[in-house]
Amino acid sequence: MEYKYIILGVFVSIVIFISFTVASIKSEQIASDPIISFFNIEAKSIFGETIKMDKYRGKKILIVNVASKCGLTPQYSELQELYKTYSDSLVVLAFPSNDFLRQEPGSNEQIAKFCSTEYFTTFPLFEKVKVKGKNKHSIYDWLTDPEKNGWNSKGPTWNFTKYLIDENGKLLKRFSPKTLPLSKDIISLIK
Repeated sequence: MEYKYIILGVFVSIVIFISFTVASIKSEQIASDPIISFFNIEAKSIFGETIKMDKYRGKKILIVNVASKCGLTPQYSELQELYKTYSDSLVVLAFPSNDFLRQEPGSNEQIAKFCSTEYFTTFPLFEKVKVKGKNKHSIYDWLTDPEKNGWNSKGPTWNFTKYLIDENGKLLKRFSPKTLPLSKDIISLIK
């Protein structure tokens, strides 16, 4: 009977180790011209308005899958600071998702209220979407399909995975969830 608890403890430790390893995988960069334009995609804002990504042409775009009940949720503060500091040349687009351990259980209204009252966010927030699997949103389909974006096939491994797109719609880089929004890696590509 004691062996059962030892085996269970080892199994749980391995799962935790793998989770942290996956979340900390290094960023990738093999930027090449997209095959399908990012600017042809649409998404609904958190308030239901259809927004064409063409609206952001001419700015760098940082796309982030977010969640309100995640250990990485405090990154909202840095995302807001990054957006405020570089708003002339950058837009942050946040896509709430409940895909990782159901860490975004709220409705669109609850998510909007949480972001505005807890983190005072002013960057564009979109409706809750799927970021993985067969029903993933068209934004994430483009971000993870090399036949569309030109090179990347890697989807989000956890909440707060980041993708940077340049002013012309080219996917520049994918950042792991643990890469902080104000990191040198991100800022150096924005300036």
